[in-house]
Amino acid sequence: MKIATAAYPLDWLDSWAQYEDKIASWVSTAATQGADLLVFPEYGAMELSTLSGKEVAMDLQASIHATSERMEAAAELHLKLAAEYRVHILGASAPIEAEYALPVNRAEFYSPTGQRGHQDKQIMTVFERNPWHIGSGGPLKIFDTALGKIGVLICYDSEFPLLGRALAEVDVILVPSCTEALSGYWRVRIGAMARALEGQCVTVMSSIVGPADWSEAVDMNTGTGGIFAPPDLGFPATGVLSEGEMQNPGWTYAEVDLNSIVQVRKAGAVRNRSHWPEQEREAKTPTIHPMR
Repeated sequence: MKIATAAYPLDWLDSWAQYEDKIASWVSTAATQGADLLVFPEYGAMELSTLSGKEVAMDLQASIHATSERMEAAAELHLKLAAEYRVHILGASAPIEAEYALPVNRAEFYSPTGQRGHQDKQIMTVFERNPWHIGSGGPLKIFDTALGKIGVLICYDSEFPLLGRALAEVDVILVPSCTEALSGYWRVRIGAMARALEGQCVTVMSSIVGPADWSEAVDMNTGTGGIFAPPDLGFPATGVLSEGEMQNPGWTYAEVDLNSIVQVRKAGAVRNRSHWPEQEREAKTPTIHPMR
């Protein structure tokens, strides 16, 4: 399959039609390049809050509510585009006021056959806990698709090995991200690359890029798109299948052969995925050995 991952700028929107045109243009561009799977970033849907005006967009809690209210309409648009272009789409995540005590950070996944699923973020960052007041939602899921088995670790979730291990059966892990600083981008990228190494799978990182000075929540964003693999049999020695130019909006593409994932798990120089349980035997509480 061919994967397209976004470096996505947030725009001020004056009308719903402007948003429809923007998303349709992005999807059309990737599909025209032959992409089968499109990955938008974490909190990319926050631009929908601008449709409620500047006062709402600039107010943290009001912008969360305004974005959540628009997400069903956004889902209908993404389902339509997925069917029209025959692609799978991970839509930009959004704070969703759902069945939980707090809003959750949710990314919706759409198939060309009209199927729809979602993944909620598991572990909140410091700013999501306070002042955002975003909470953890439903459990991790494995999406069994025509492209293979796909999982999603939203941004900070990619930095936790046990969450990656819970997705050990997937072929591809999608990592939509929103990072303010270059250090944040690299934390998520290092996490994504580590999960590719441990799971002997492909990971796909998308990012928001550039300023959005109308927002208290996502006012500055740093990143680019990247597609990573284990640096082993059948993959680049760097583990980097493709990476975009920092802060340059657009799609980053890579071709991924699922047979390569099968082969590296079976015959790679290292076997991190199958040797993982040995940690449980070896990683006992270490003894203190005086050296002073």
